Amino acid sequence: MINVKLKKKLVARMVGVGVDRVWFDPEHLDELVDIDTREDIRILMRKGYIKILPVEGQQRREPRKRRGPGSRKGKKTARMPKKRLWIMRVRAQRRFIRMLRDKGRITPKEYRKLYMLVKGGMFRSKAHLKAYIREKLRM
Repeated sequence: MINVKLKKKLVARMVGVGVDRVWFDPEHLDELVDIDTREDIRILMRKGYIKILPVEGQQRREPRKRRGPGSRKGKKTARMPKKRLWIMRVRAQRRFIRMLRDKGRITPKEYRKLYMLVKGGMFRSKAHLKAYIREKLRM
């Protein structure tokens, strides 16, 4: 009984591939006993007793199948990373207070105060920010 693992390791190292890609013909294992040199390996590869299998890629079929609208559960925002939601919300709020400042509805000082509150995560949404401005700044 030959130690196939060691022979596969030897071939893999010589060819420069992973051990799992080396295939030995089970019909000719007796000839694989004598593998000692690189030349032996080349001869057996030419005969077809040793083959290097193609690289196996990761299958993407299943994840793609589950991506359709019928398989989704929850709102779009529920399936989104928390950071992405945070970025979208903060950008909308900052855009809104910038517009108010540019139109002269709030002073630069009020803008800076609101900006820091937005940054601190005080407002749940743009509507919450509007309500706060109406109440606190009497607009």
